[in-house]
Amino acid sequence: MLRNILAALIIGIALFLAQYFQYDMWLHPYIWYIFAFFTGLSFFIHRVMEYGHQNNREKFVQFYLATVVGRLILCVIFIGAFLYAGLTHSVLFIFNFFALYLFYTSFEIYGLYRTLRRD
Repeated sequence: MLRNILAALIIGIALFLAQYFQYDMWLHPYIWYIFAFFTGLSFFIHRVMEYGHQNNREKFVQFYLATVVGRLILCVIFIGAFLYAGLTHSVLFIFNFFALYLFYTSFEIYGLYRTLRRD
């Protein structure tokens, strides 16, 4: 859990500094909503994976695949809701969304690899 907090803190500081030093031309105005979505989703996935690893080790793969499918469905719903609401600069929004998606996905895979390597 500490690694999730650290990753969210690093990204949050980077986004804050980008806006503070006027480098926010590459950031959508709703970047903080995207950041909050991925931070919450990361914590939820971490808890589910922790539960799957501790209690049902033989069903760990099913837990992991369920979180991947759930994340994809929630991401499509999130993007669809913003696009349906009449989002401006939609290309920039999608670019920011998938940049954070790739960061959090790679971070999750790295954490999962470390956890499974110990076992």
